[in-house]
Amino acid sequence: MNRGLRNDDVPVAALVLVACLVIQTGRTGATQTGDRWLDWVAVTVPCLALFWRNRWPVPVFAAVLGLVGLGGALGVRTPGIFLVPLVALYAVARHREARTAWVAVAVTVLAGFLTGPVGPAGWTGFAVISVITVAIAVIGINQRTRQAYLTALEDQAHRLEVERDQRARLAVAAEQARIAREMHDVVAHHLTVMVALSEGAAASVPAAPDRASTVMTQVAATGRQALTEMRRIVGLIRRDAPGERTPPPGVDDLDTLIEQVRRAGMRVTVVREGRKGLWGAGAELAIHRIVQEALTNTIKHAGPGVAVEVRLSFGPESAEITVTDDGTATPDEARGEKHGLVGMAERAAAFGSRVEAGPRAGGGWRVHTRLDLGKAA
Repeated sequence: MNRGLRNDDVPVAALVLVACLVIQTGRTGATQTGDRWLDWVAVTVPCLALFWRNRWPVPVFAAVLGLVGLGGALGVRTPGIFLVPLVALYAVARHREARTAWVAVAVTVLAGFLTGPVGPAGWTGFAVISVITVAIAVIGINQRTRQAYLTALEDQAHRLEVERDQRARLAVAAEQARIAREMHDVVAHHLTVMVALSEGAAASVPAAPDRASTVMTQVAATGRQALTEMRRIVGLIRRDAPGERTPPPGVDDLDTLIEQVRRAGMRVTVVREGRKGLWGAGAELAIHRIVQEALTNTIKHAGPGVAVEVRLSFGPESAEITVTDDGTATPDEARGEKHGLVGMAERAAAFGSRVEAGPRAGGGWRVHTRLDLGKAA
């Protein structure tokens, strides 16, 4: 096969060439046969041009018409040559726009009119060839339209598949980030409380062993709570184990959280304003985690004997959270590790808000956010 030919170029072109040669030799019952070498050249060369009809349909069509017209002008006898322009015309209709195809139809019909015989038989032959020419053009245009439609469907299916994969990857990334945030909040808070309680128990052993025993009991309780929340997070991953999942913590669980912080040595005051609305588990979890992370940072960085105020202002579609302490932070001192602050910011951003965290002018630290619970992302 010649380089640059398409897979479907050769069979049809070869078949047309064989048919023309058979007609030329009279094996099909044609009344006119060619004996001169010029007749054989005139019937072979246009057929050879058809091998490139799909690659260059318009130039091949023009070349075929020109060669057939030249043969007619030279008086060659090629009764089967009428097949060649029709095949070239089909290639134009199949691979070029409809306007170009109809121009090719007009040129073909005009050429047939100018070169056809005169008389009733000639007009009949011209009419038949014209109808065949138009039919071939319609078939080619229809095939081109159908192929374009199928190609568009394939492209659309491919785009939908790509978009589906992208959405799946984004969903996986979002789920991983959410689970990582949950893991950090649970582990950081409970371990921080356990460390503070353990240090207090160790310091109490020489003077008050009974108190140390009580504090260690609290450490064990905190550890069990951490395990419970860890099982809940694992239950989010293991969908086949629904029995291991427990409801996520919410606003009603803040009292338990604050009691843990008090046991770790913090003096915590809670101020509540308004009533919580019907926000859903996601909003309540965000409020719980923001308060939890702010208190965890206080335990880590504020120093011993710190007074903390947690102010919660609830509205039908909003929740304002302010956590302040009188610790030893200075304006040049950063409070809170990166993951904790990022976690609070992400939870607030899900409700169209942001977290303000920084040192207070008179000493200590302040964390504040106002969640618009009517704009969940």
